[in-house]
Amino acid sequence: MQRRSFLAGSAALAGASLVGSPLAFGQSKLETSKVAIAVGGKNLFYYLPLTIAERRNFFKDEGLEVEISDFAGGSQALKAAVGGSADVVSGAFEHTLLLQAKNQYFREFVLQGRAPQIVLAVSKKTMANYKTIADLKGKKIGVTAPGSSTSIMASFVLAKAGLTAKDVSFIGVGAGAGAIAALQSGQIDALANLDPVMTKLERAGEIRVVSDTRTLADTHTVFGGNMPAGCLYASQAFINKNPNTTQSLTNAMVRALKWLQSATGTELINTVPESYLLGDRALYLDSWQHVKEAMSPDGLMPADGPATSLKTLQAFDETVKGKPIDLSKTWTNDFVKKALATVKA
Repeated sequence: MQRRSFLAGSAALAGASLVGSPLAFGQSKLETSKVAIAVGGKNLFYYLPLTIAERRNFFKDEGLEVEISDFAGGSQALKAAVGGSADVVSGAFEHTLLLQAKNQYFREFVLQGRAPQIVLAVSKKTMANYKTIADLKGKKIGVTAPGSSTSIMASFVLAKAGLTAKDVSFIGVGAGAGAIAALQSGQIDALANLDPVMTKLERAGEIRVVSDTRTLADTHTVFGGNMPAGCLYASQAFINKNPNTTQSLTNAMVRALKWLQSATGTELINTVPESYLLGDRALYLDSWQHVKEAMSPDGLMPADGPATSLKTLQAFDETVKGKPIDLSKTWTNDFVKKALATVKA
């Protein structure tokens, strides 16, 4: 593995430019420098810390060569990891619980979001007379992909109203222009999606928001507690085999989270790909203000988060109901704690 030549100099070792470097942290050699990460809807704010770590070269500073594959939804990203084509998933924490119910052990090791940021809204065109969640019975609800966090959130909201997923039709519409087009064309009656998609539709006056998890207060209202959202998770086998690589991934992500806490709108716009902006920079920045609070400030899993996630799934998902889920095997703060002791933005 090639290292910057100035690492050998003791004076350079004290410099700020080394923040993020494995050698600066005194880490052991990476077990593997090449890591494949699967994500479902990379343009969404839900996954923004991943994009920041990539675009600002925080992964490279750790000596990592990260290849990110973007799928239509989190459930498809999960399949990539289970199938072996990805080492790590940037996805919803709930998937670690669903996997354990099938005797597959994956563990979250750095949290990206402390609120799901998912918005459930109805179309003002096809559901102009909407009054309650019960009105969604028999309707088509767009989600990023069936089985993804968007469908999990929508299913939970339906369950609280006495409906099940069988009472509606979930339609995969992706996480960008496709989702917007599906709503505007009347292909779907409601949409569970994230920003900037939802803010764009809301500002255009095309949707009515019926459930929102973009802030901590709204998240507590919907789920009854802290609901962990986007995270990096990997199989326990990968983590056991590659602890130093896992630590370096965590270092880069924690650094990205810290950067986001103080980044200006201009810095953010200049960092993300142009395609993320949906042709409207002002909209993107407006959306960012809606979800900024939802970003984890440090990457730590809140103590009550895993239990809230399990309770949510148990409300409607037959895969988890009645299964003995060991929450302690689905997450760890160990890597984040080590990163916080060394990483600076």
